[in-house]
Amino acid sequence: MCTACACATADSTSAQVETTGSVYRVSGMTCGHCVSSVSAEIGKVGGVSDVQVDLPTGAVTVTGAGFSDEEIRAAVGRAGYALADVSPTGAS
Repeated sequence: MCTACACATADSTSAQVETTGSVYRVSGMTCGHCVSSVSAEIGKVGGVSDVQVDLPTGAVTVTGAGFSDEEIRAAVGRAGYALADVSPTGAS
């Protein structure tokens, strides 16, 4: 969509930002409050556009661009949990 006039014409001046996804394992989450805390802290990281948490497996899928594993690890730590591992998924 054209951002200048909001018509349906493609805007050739808009830069395409490639989003990526990474799946992290977070240990210690046991309830919905845990999920909320982890999601909120990760959501504050610059470049993160979406956070999905699967409580039973501890998998946290983070989508966006421009964030690092270290920033995600720090956010999880601020929420009071530990990051177990990471695996890039190439989500778009």
